[in-house]
Amino acid sequence: MKPFIVMDVLKKARTLKDVIHLEIGEPDLKPSLKVKEALLKAVKDDKFYYTEAKGLYELREKIANHYLKFYGVEVNPDNIIVTTGTSTAFLIAFHFAKKIATPTPGYPCYENFAELENKEFIKIPTFFPEYKLDLNTLNPEKFDTLMISSPNNPTGTVYSKEDLKEIASFSKKHGKLLISDELYHGLVYTDDYTTALKYDEDAIVINGFSKFFCMPGLRIGWMIVPDKIKREAEIIAQNILISAPTLSQYAALEAFDYEYLKNVKNEFQKRRDFLYENLKEVFPIAKPEGAFYLWCDISRYSNNSLEFANELLEKAKVATTPGVDFGNYDNFIRIAYTKNIEQLQKAADRIKKFINSKLNA
Repeated sequence: MKPFIVMDVLKKARTLKDVIHLEIGEPDLKPSLKVKEALLKAVKDDKFYYTEAKGLYELREKIANHYLKFYGVEVNPDNIIVTTGTSTAFLIAFHFAKKIATPTPGYPCYENFAELENKEFIKIPTFFPEYKLDLNTLNPEKFDTLMISSPNNPTGTVYSKEDLKEIASFSKKHGKLLISDELYHGLVYTDDYTTALKYDEDAIVINGFSKFFCMPGLRIGWMIVPDKIKREAEIIAQNILISAPTLSQYAALEAFDYEYLKNVKNEFQKRRDFLYENLKEVFPIAKPEGAFYLWCDISRYSNNSLEFANELLEKAKVATTPGVDFGNYDNFIRIAYTKNIEQLQKAADRIKKFINSKLNA
């Protein structure tokens, strides 16, 4: 199993002083105050017991209402499983797959989850500037499961409604299981997006509270499964989860504070615009439509992303993620705009100074 390099970068960066942390995919914004109040109340009320394996019914109702409000899609709470982050959701989902095809660059843990379950993992390269899946290049005989991520980590690519409709149509036509990672939904800077459930009721959709809802440390996520596998998925959850953290579930009941979440989205959009404008002359970057990352081509300066990221950390005190973490992308780094604009300005200045020193060396 391959290491999750960004965690090694984070560990090293924390041993240094005056580092601007743009490596880890962790929002610096806090969740709604209602979340904190709900968490404290749960502690006061001694909510230390297990819930049922699928999670609190009240929370599953809230998630279902979220899909109706956000996407106009009706979801039965009985088809929702509350999970420990999204990691356990992927472990459950991959049980129903044999050969998983997915676009790259992509989240590095996907491949590790597949290896853990002895599933075949097929990488489909995508390319600048869209980094989108080209259905015409796929051979449906080579896989039984198609997995997409929108918005994508690390590129920020968002599949439009028409894109999703075509992907769902392809999956249905060829009898493929569609898994849709929608963890960064909400942090989308275009109105042209929706959930895969809009077009494929048999898809497995995975989401969570770590990113848009700014609750990474509470380790709480969810998955939506079709009727035909919901009992088997529940049994797996009973065995590998028992249940998601109870205190976190009670906190998540108050996470759907849409006025507050609107401010979260607007703040990250401002940061995206600011950092993109500051770095687009330094690196070729496809302007992301979602999430909170810039996927930066460093090939003008290096073809060794780990070496480049280490040098940037040690000399400029800016922590970034080497592109090799996301597949065969050694000429890229990922920069997370998960700090305020003042910090991003300092980081951009340090990066530019570092690049100039390399060019003039």
